[in-house]
Amino acid sequence: MSGETPIVPTARRWRRIKLIAAASAAVCLILTGAFAAWVVSLGPLPLEQARQISATVVDRNGKLLRAYAMADGRWRLPVDARTGVDPSYLKLLLAYEDRRFYSHHGVDPQALGRAALQLVTHGRIVSGGSTITMQLARMMEPRRERSVHAKLRQMVRAVQIERQLSKDHILDLYLALAPFGGNLEGVRAASIAYFGKEPKRLSLAESALLVALPQSPETRRLDRHPDVARIARDRVLDRMVEDGRLPAEEAAQAKAVAVPRLRKPMPILAPHSADQALATVKDAPVIRLTLDSGLQKVLEALARDRAAALGPNISVAVVAVDNESGDVLAHVGSPDYFDDRRAGQVDMTRAVRSPGSTLKPFIYGLAFEDGFVHPESLIDDRPIRFGSYAPENFDMTFQGTVPVRKALQLSLNVPAIALLDRVGSSRLSSRLKQAGANLVLPKDEAPGLAMGLGGVGVTLQDLVQLYSGLARLGQTRPLREIVKATDEARESLRLMDQVAAWHVGNVLIGTPPPENAAHNRIAFKTGTSYGYRDAWSVGFDGRTTIGVWVGRPDGAPVPGLVGRTAAAPILFDAFARTGKLPAALPKPPKGALLAGNAKLPLPLRRFRPAGELVRTGSDQAPRIQFPLNGSRIDVDRSAGSQFAAMPVKVAGGVLPMIMLVNGVSVGEFDGRRQRLVDPPGPGFARLTVIDAAGAADTVVIRIQ
Repeated sequence: MSGETPIVPTARRWRRIKLIAAASAAVCLILTGAFAAWVVSLGPLPLEQARQISATVVDRNGKLLRAYAMADGRWRLPVDARTGVDPSYLKLLLAYEDRRFYSHHGVDPQALGRAALQLVTHGRIVSGGSTITMQLARMMEPRRERSVHAKLRQMVRAVQIERQLSKDHILDLYLALAPFGGNLEGVRAASIAYFGKEPKRLSLAESALLVALPQSPETRRLDRHPDVARIARDRVLDRMVEDGRLPAEEAAQAKAVAVPRLRKPMPILAPHSADQALATVKDAPVIRLTLDSGLQKVLEALARDRAAALGPNISVAVVAVDNESGDVLAHVGSPDYFDDRRAGQVDMTRAVRSPGSTLKPFIYGLAFEDGFVHPESLIDDRPIRFGSYAPENFDMTFQGTVPVRKALQLSLNVPAIALLDRVGSSRLSSRLKQAGANLVLPKDEAPGLAMGLGGVGVTLQDLVQLYSGLARLGQTRPLREIVKATDEARESLRLMDQVAAWHVGNVLIGTPPPENAAHNRIAFKTGTSYGYRDAWSVGFDGRTTIGVWVGRPDGAPVPGLVGRTAAAPILFDAFARTGKLPAALPKPPKGALLAGNAKLPLPLRRFRPAGELVRTGSDQAPRIQFPLNGSRIDVDRSAGSQFAAMPVKVAGGVLPMIMLVNGVSVGEFDGRRQRLVDPPGPGFARLTVIDAAGAADTVVIRIQ
């Protein structure tokens, strides 16, 4: 046989081989083309749909305040695998579902081969061969059938996903889309619904349960099949022990933990703020607010407890603001958002109500600014009539002559109206509006003296903004509650000068506090509207301003509802629940006059109504001839203008005479009783002259 000649293929055989090869190539080409056409027919990855999540509102630190279900009722919350999930859960998930997640390219041939071999040898599926990326592909395009065609589709999609997204992004999408039973999708929604907490700190038992649920979410629903879910959790723990990834003792301890059997409600903190933010910010999946979730939670509980104690139909609203930034730290619109009896879904922090006596501090502040009164000045509290208007005190009594400080601390009505008559109702109204408050007057009515006792409408938010201006020494800042990507700078608004604002705060901190509360800690004011419809208390320290409103949302009277007994205790409790000791108020600014009544200049020792001059027994008291009281002065402020200074002329008086502008001395008059004065900024200015005998005269002008 060794000498036989090899058989050489004939030409016919060569032709047959070539035909077979050509046919095989054609079949391969056709199959490849068909497969390519099929892949193309799948279309692009539905990434936009997969990225849709529930609208969520978070606090200043990123903590969840409230989430809104998607249009189809599903809960799908955004999650970041690097910062929002317990690392031990991720390790357990990857070890159980896809141990080579970071090395494969969407499909793991080794896992597929193992799954196929187990299916042949055991006659059933022991472990799946799907990678996390393949599972994500199935979640992005959910299909009921389980076939070779469906598995092939997942594999193709998995490769596409791996080519377009990073591993971290793939893991984030998986953690957001994984089904956990019912309308829960994603590990974050499941952790909150089942454990009542974010998935940042999960126990071993909780982690194993969350790994097991997505494999068969409906048959393992905790609220329907808790025992089946427990068996699946224990199977995950046993696998980890078999693989040497978990000590048996730890697994046994985790198995002993009972599984939850009921879903917990999704958190609803600051619901009024969340609703407003969702209506204001369009198409934003995550909206950040300036609120502090910790403070919001304790103040909501405070409002709920106090409303229940005050009686049915009574509502409570609270606003807390950071003085420096103007950021709203807590916003409680009602005690219970779902309480129809108290109109819980009505945000009472935005409701226009009568402020009672809470505007009095601003009357006194303008009086201090104008320089015709000082906290230690004496003022009369006695029956008086302003035309047809005769104010009375809350207790229907009169205190006689009292220091201005005491008049404000006791909230006496007659002194406040007397000062408002001197300051001017229109000026008070315009100044408060200039500081950012929207005052609402009855239709076709102009500001009048009654606004000093609550004859005007204002919201709790605006009132808190005004009081924070006192804490900021006369400069308010518009409140901010929604954090925007391009927040514009919020300019400070003028309320009053620094000295006046400091005097008001210094007076209010001495107001007698509610029973059992510490003295001299919080500068505050209370108010009660006409007919006992609204009870208010607003206060501040060096750090925070808090406002409280109590009343019925429908505006009905509540006999006995008084700011001091209904709202003030809530205010002091709110400050206590911030968890911080009250911060000191600012120190006296330059120019503040700190003196007792006896050492005050004669014109400041006692308040006198407009037009009443200080006399010393002589008819030659000083009188300002120019400018005239109530006049408007146009000042040329162009560079180098010789007309920038404003002349002041006086008749009478005993030299030397001192000139005051808004209560601040600017020097003496010359022998001709004239002086050039550098005018303050645009607005009202009070000019006062005091002669050597202590006699004085004052005019108020408007500078343009």
